[in-house]
Amino acid sequence: MTPKIKSLLPKRFRTDVPVIPVVRLQGTIAAGNSPMAQRLSLATVAPVIDKAFADKRAPAVAFTVNSPGGSPVQSRLIFRRIRDLAAEKNKKVYMFTEDVAASGGYMIAIAGDEIIADPSSIIGSIGVISAGFGFVEAIGKIGVERRVYTAGENKSVLDPFQPEKKEDIERLKSMQLDIHKIFIDMVKERRGAKLADDPELFTGAFWAGHKAKELGLVDHIGDMRSFLKERYGEKTELRLVQPQRNLFGRRQATGIISALNGVDAEALTAAAGTGLANAMEDRSIWARYGL
Repeated sequence: MTPKIKSLLPKRFRTDVPVIPVVRLQGTIAAGNSPMAQRLSLATVAPVIDKAFADKRAPAVAFTVNSPGGSPVQSRLIFRRIRDLAAEKNKKVYMFTEDVAASGGYMIAIAGDEIIADPSSIIGSIGVISAGFGFVEAIGKIGVERRVYTAGENKSVLDPFQPEKKEDIERLKSMQLDIHKIFIDMVKERRGAKLADDPELFTGAFWAGHKAKELGLVDHIGDMRSFLKERYGEKTELRLVQPQRNLFGRRQATGIISALNGVDAEALTAAAGTGLANAMEDRSIWARYGL
């Protein structure tokens, strides 16, 4: 094929133009979906990740990560899916952090063979947190009597309407330490000798891009387009991988919009209430990092 004819072909059919699939991972990390908050889980992102790795001509897959964390289980499942496909398809993985890649967001980021951060990205928070409220005195003041019946002495552990028990807190702390160790081991396995010998590295602390690079949490400071063009050539094209479209060419509806289709008003109101609570919870997670 002559160069002139080749230049007329669509870019996806031209071997002289490297095309890198790009997947955006943005939101808090939690199982399920929320009608008022953008969330990440294996169920919501797996189809897009699979689609990105299915491109046989692509030498690599790029991800943007913008997440303050959330579920450690969903974070690890997403990490595992990316690493399994990278090995299966023999492709490099590049992770580009945006506003924040912290806690579970950083757990996903370490799936990259290289991590590239913006100078202002917030990186790290390698730790485990559980948070809630206690309403013991509040319900007494408004004249509410709490009644709990269980089969199993530990079924009401950490009930927010009952006084805290030392043994319940110790049990929770033990579980947190187990999960924290899993996180630490993953970071050490993926980052290895790149990590600095710093006592704060695994304390849940977080840093901006340049300091994160000094600590070995990321490899480079930069942006996606410039980095990939430098790595694969000026002709390199980036292709954003989108969610699957339906028969009418629209992306699958989620949240409140989909709830409007065939759901009665009572169910919709309940869904909106749950969505609002989820959105408030997500807002509090972002706020930990000043965002």
